[in-house]
Order: sequence, then structure tokens, then C-alpha cells
Amino acid sequence: MVGSIKINNVNKLFTNQKKETVTALHNVNIDIPANSFISLIGPSGCGKSTLLRLIAGLLEPSSGELSLDGRVIKTPGYERGFMFQEHNLFPWLNIYDNVAFGLKARGIFNERKSDVDEYIELVGLKGFEKYYPHQLSGGMCQRASLARALVGYPSVLLLDEPLGALDAFTRMNIQDEILRIKKEKNMTMIMVTHDVDEAIYLSDKIVVMTPRPGRVTSIVDVDLPRPRDRSDYDFLKYHAEILKLLKFGGFKPVPEYSI
Repeated sequence: MVGSIKINNVNKLFTNQKKETVTALHNVNIDIPANSFISLIGPSGCGKSTLLRLIAGLLEPSSGELSLDGRVIKTPGYERGFMFQEHNLFPWLNIYDNVAFGLKARGIFNERKSDVDEYIELVGLKGFEKYYPHQLSGGMCQRASLARALVGYPSVLLLDEPLGALDAFTRMNIQDEILRIKKEKNMTMIMVTHDVDEAIYLSDKIVVMTPRPGRVTSIVDVDLPRPRDRSDYDFLKYHAEILKLLKFGGFKPVPEYSI
């Protein structure tokens, strides 16, 4: 099974405008099994998005090593799809051409043309192929962005807080769509999020990170059956555990009453 990632002793340093060295990530070690869903959670500025970009090959580590299926990650590759915070669709292209863009850039559109229709339908946008981004809602644009990230058949999908700007109902709906697609296509998914409920609802493991310099303080295995009930007692216990790890409090049990 493809899509396993190893992050070994990774450090990332930046130089700010004052020519000072800033440590974004310090000694990060994570093993990500193939076909798992991993969430990265932590305060703003802790290096979550930086780590995602290192996995994507958009940045290089200052030291340490990242590998995908045993091959060192040095550059971006089609086997890693990326979904950003904003949909980043080309406003001058309709939805069909936005989704097809990556296949055309790789010169494989003619042989994979049917995939564009498949993924547009997969994300629930059949009938909107000729619409332009400004004609669609934010949630529909994010669906199109998801289709564009998936159409290249990546073994790993990287999600940089792509649902943060959506209303609660649209967000939950797309969360379910992401889980459905993951189950259907068997891929590794890694998401950056600030939403504890979202992390628990989606993830097999939650990586909790400290404020900068970003370190991994804990990795929580989420042992809950799917589909998950956000109001379930065990779900709420995980919620409290994550908040405690983030230094935001603990869990107060609900008293049991009998008559």
C-alpha cells in the first residue's frame, strides 16, 4: 500500500525581515501510515502549515529528512495533492477547465479526460461544469478545489485548513464528503486544522504541536467507530483531552442520575 510518510528529526529555520533566525519547527518526528487520516493541530504560528509544505516538497527542511514510500521528498510531485485554505481556482477558467488544469499541464489530459467528469461528479458538482468560480458559493468552490487535487490520483492528499472559512453546516457536509472519498479512493490524508471537533471527527491520529518553535508534544490515537457522533460521551472525552494538551482545560464528567 502506497502513501506512507516518515518525518525524521526535521528542523526548519527562517530568516525574518530583521535578519534574525526564527525556528519554525524543531526536531519533528512522525510516522504516518498509508491510508490513514492525520490531523495537525496547535496554536497559530506553531509550524503546522510549514510542515505540510515540507511534505508537499514546496519547502526544504533545514535539517532532517522527509520520505514518501521510502523515497526522500525533495520536490513537489503529482503523488501529493494539495488543497489550500482558499480555493485558488483560476477565475478565468470554468469549473471543468479548473479541474482539468493539472492533467493538461502534465500532458495526460487526452488519456485521462473521463477522470475530470468522474471527479466533478464525485464532489457533487455535476451540472456546474461550465460555471465560473464567481458564480458559485464558497463551499462549491472548495468542492471544485478538492476535485482538482484528486483528479491526478495522488496517494497523499494534503489539506491546509481548507474548510475554515465555510459556515458550520457546509463544513460538516464537506467533512463527510472527504471521508467518503478517502474510503472510496484509499489514500493518505493529512489536514491542518484549528478545530478540535473536526480533528476528532476525521482523524485516525491527531498530532498536537506546541507554540513556536513547533514541536510534537503528543500524538493521540482516536479509537472511535465510524460514523462518529459529535455528541457521544467518548467523543467529548477526546475533545477534552485535546484541549488539555493544548492547555485549554480538562474534562468534567456528566453526572449519572437514577430514579
